[in-house]
Amino acid sequence: MPYDVYKTYLSLRNHFIKESYDYHKYCGKSRASVQSFYKRKDRFWFEKLARNKDDKEVIEFFVANFISADNPETVWIGSMVREGESFYKDWQKRVQSLTYIVREETESLFAEHTLDQVFNCSAGHPVLLKKHLAGDISIETMVIYDRVFGYIKNFNKKLDDPVWKTVSLKLKKYGPFLNINELRFKSLIKKIVLGE
Repeated sequence: MPYDVYKTYLSLRNHFIKESYDYHKYCGKSRASVQSFYKRKDRFWFEKLARNKDDKEVIEFFVANFISADNPETVWIGSMVREGESFYKDWQKRVQSLTYIVREETESLFAEHTLDQVFNCSAGHPVLLKKHLAGDISIETMVIYDRVFGYIKNFNKKLDDPVWKTVSLKLKKYGPFLNINELRFKSLIKKIVLGE
């Protein structure tokens, strides 16, 4: 139903832009009423999405689009439906080939840098963040590295700039949507980093 798509959109938007709102904790609930939905001039877009995607695909579509946006707050539903399919397809490809992507990105990163260099914040942005911002390290690898190395807390303490704050919030909000076999990734990364 279009109204359900609208509620999912609102709750995921809140999840990605508000520090305090957690989509999983509140089970995707939002205060949107049916009346407010039917007053919207852009409800056509929600109707279109409801026709083309099932509930799981709707959630994935929104997640893929919010993590692809530089600023999730500025993402409008119309442009998302018109142009967002490519972000969704890219996201699907990344998730399906996650092991390959993490291996490639990790090999490339640690061929040039030591573990200490990758996570060192003493001279501003660490190598890891620079590589991510340059598009060399995917957001999925960033999330997985935090599960393996737990670097985000340290970065949060040492980096007090808007660029990191934006990335940090995105990682925190995206993390719960990424279901992975942590042990498998830990052993994969360990092998590469330690050269085992």
